[in-house]
Amino acid sequence: MGATNPRLLARQKRKKRIRKRIIISADRPRLSVFRSAKHMYAQIVDDISGNTLVAASSLEKEVAENKELKNKTDRAKVVGQMVAARAKEKGISRVVFDRNGFLYHGRVKAVSDGARKAGLEL
Repeated sequence: MGATNPRLLARQKRKKRIRKRIIISADRPRLSVFRSAKHMYAQIVDDISGNTLVAASSLEKEVAENKELKNKTDRAKVVGQMVAARAKEKGISRVVFDRNGFLYHGRVKAVSDGARKAGLEL
């Protein structure tokens, strides 16, 4: 791990604990979410082959330049909708949600709500 920040260490510990419980299968890839101080990143990963199937982030033009999105939570919801739409295009309808050690609250919850709203089954 190598980190000395206690909050980061706690998140990494939660991440390991969560990852143990996630059941990985070919028909249900993992929707992994990462939250930085300014942005949200979401990607659907096939852990069996080790490939990222679909990705979206709040850095993309359609989110970053949208002036109607007033706060980071609104942007996170749009990221969830984008990743779900891209997954639907690739024929993915069911995923396992991986909160990546973050608490299921705020922006992390907004990504999952946006993905559900767009038709992805978590």
